[in-house]
Amino acid sequence: MVDFLTPSRRGVLKGGAAVGAGLAMPTIFSSQAWSAEYLNKPTGDTVTFGFNVPQTGAYADEGADELRAYQLAVKHLNGEGDGGMLNTMKPLVLSGNGVLGKKVSFVTGDTQTKSDAARASAKRMIEKDGALMITGGSSSGVAIAVQSLCQEAGVIFMAGLTHSNDTTGKDKRRNGFRHFFNAYMSGAALAPVLKSNYGADRKAYHLTADYTWGWTQEESIKNSTEALGWETVNAVRTPLGAGDFSQYITPVLNSGADVLILNHYGKDMVNSLTQAVQFGLRDKQVNGKDFAIVVPLYSRLMAQGAGENVKGIFGSTNWHWSLQDEGSKAFVKSFGAEYGFPPSQAAHTCYVQALLYADACERAGTFMPCGVVDALEDHEFDGMGNGPTLYRGADHQCFKKVLVVKGNENPSSQFDLLEVVQEVPAEQVTYDPAIFGGELGECNNGA
Repeated sequence: MVDFLTPSRRGVLKGGAAVGAGLAMPTIFSSQAWSAEYLNKPTGDTVTFGFNVPQTGAYADEGADELRAYQLAVKHLNGEGDGGMLNTMKPLVLSGNGVLGKKVSFVTGDTQTKSDAARASAKRMIEKDGALMITGGSSSGVAIAVQSLCQEAGVIFMAGLTHSNDTTGKDKRRNGFRHFFNAYMSGAALAPVLKSNYGADRKAYHLTADYTWGWTQEESIKNSTEALGWETVNAVRTPLGAGDFSQYITPVLNSGADVLILNHYGKDMVNSLTQAVQFGLRDKQVNGKDFAIVVPLYSRLMAQGAGENVKGIFGSTNWHWSLQDEGSKAFVKSFGAEYGFPPSQAAHTCYVQALLYADACERAGTFMPCGVVDALEDHEFDGMGNGPTLYRGADHQCFKKVLVVKGNENPSSQFDLLEVVQEVPAEQVTYDPAIFGGELGECNNGA
């Protein structure tokens, strides 16, 4: 155990984006960025990845951990350090000497947790820095915006934290892939646990971040809980980065609700949960029942920010550092040795995305985006945490175990604030991609 308290060939035909296919060049990109075969084809001894993370804004804590993970992934890909998940990933063709004989370099951008800023930084990394792949972000609004830009440009987008159903639903794109789970999966995994702990006769009040993630999170939790007998009393949308949520929490007191569901993330969740506890909600009795608070999407970083306020509160998460599979243990060991504390789900997701992209290039034998798309579609692998995993070709959504967690009543350290109460099998959260609509469209090589 690491001591965390001491630092230490879709080819050129199938994708429909072949040379001479007649696709119009997006006007936002300068002609200097384009090569004869595909956009930003590397000609030297390095290949450039673009790490686009929230270095400022409401999700900056997640962004900082994402960047740490990306830097660690680059070290491992280039043969430095202990190799991390390169020792556990199966199947694997990478050998720790770069990708296709080229060392990995990287550039960074600040999404500011804003879609326009994220598109601008991604555009700069593609056009000015020659990035072949863009990855990162901690907001679904950002992810959807950047995924669309990458599709237009002709590069691969490996999404970071994006939980909205829309990312691989109505807004999915052929050039984009998501390793993170989505709001539907949170609802499907959480609802049975909530019923088991709180019963079927409950009245819920939702506070919801007013953008694509919050909307689909609210919808998914409502659908899942109402199917089990819960009633939705009210659903109120709140602005991203509000800070003070007291005006939204006060009406809950007289609403008749006995459950508050906080569809918030990052610092917004920290603030809204803390203020809800300060208002005495967790100690109230309503309708003859102990009042409950639910946080559908959790992270260790959020739990640290909210401190004791998370105790006993249920939610879901994509991954947790306490998992004992070989891949998780290898990553936790590497990350802990590098930074002195355990990785968050943000770090895990982004590290895995970087390795999966590199491995797909190696398997495809090319950096050409449409070849990489072919290598990733319906790819099955293991050894990366959460057990056997599928990148479904129909919508580019990842399917693996989903974790239901609860705020630890008796944490042993500042990092032990969440406990995994159930590992929900992928089969329980799998759905027909048609329910969310959208079309992947054709792959774009950018040529």
